[in-house]
Amino acid sequence: MKEREYYEAYDDRYRQVHEQKLRWFDENPSPIVAETIRDFSVLHQHKLLEIGCGEGRDAYALLEQGFDLLATDVSPEAISFCREKMPVYKDRFQILDCVTESLNNTFDFIYAIAVVHMLVLDSDRNSFYTFIRDHLKPDGIALIGTMGDGVIERKSDIRTAFDIQNRIHEQSGKEVQIAGTSCRIVNFQTFENELRQNGLVIIKQGITVIEPDFPQMMFAVVRAGKI
Repeated sequence: MKEREYYEAYDDRYRQVHEQKLRWFDENPSPIVAETIRDFSVLHQHKLLEIGCGEGRDAYALLEQGFDLLATDVSPEAISFCREKMPVYKDRFQILDCVTESLNNTFDFIYAIAVVHMLVLDSDRNSFYTFIRDHLKPDGIALIGTMGDGVIERKSDIRTAFDIQNRIHEQSGKEVQIAGTSCRIVNFQTFENELRQNGLVIIKQGITVIEPDFPQMMFAVVRAGKI
């Protein structure tokens, strides 16, 4: 087996939580996804791609509304969880590492909520943005959300990504032992520079809230441009 990348530690976290019959994230859909779909007239017949679907919070809502969505995640545990929870849509969920892999398709709308902040290394973040640019249709748009208040910058040590730590599970209040994972918070200037350097043109940006998991999250709506 190949050595796992630091950003794959979430697979351990999902498994450790699911073994206790719990979810890690809340089930309420991210308001910014629905707002972007409305504001930019994303239609049901458009092809949608989610990067980092996790436990299916946003994917389930869109699939139930009839959108043509492919939901992906690097975590086999997350994809297994979604397929078991939503068996009627099991073919709409796929394991994908967008840092190292690609798809034989392009999309009208790509969204990735709370994904890029798990990528610490510049090379991995650039690969993430390049994946989005290369998989957008000419008139397509993408929504990228990342933890942060737009000012503070910090990052974790990727060598500790799989280390076990004690955390309080928000919904149940139970103390659980889970993988630490990885995190890199950037400010707006860094975020904007990363997008532009990887051929993405910013259409809209700001701060949003996804309660209770992300009380502050920067976001950008982008389209593919030229490098």
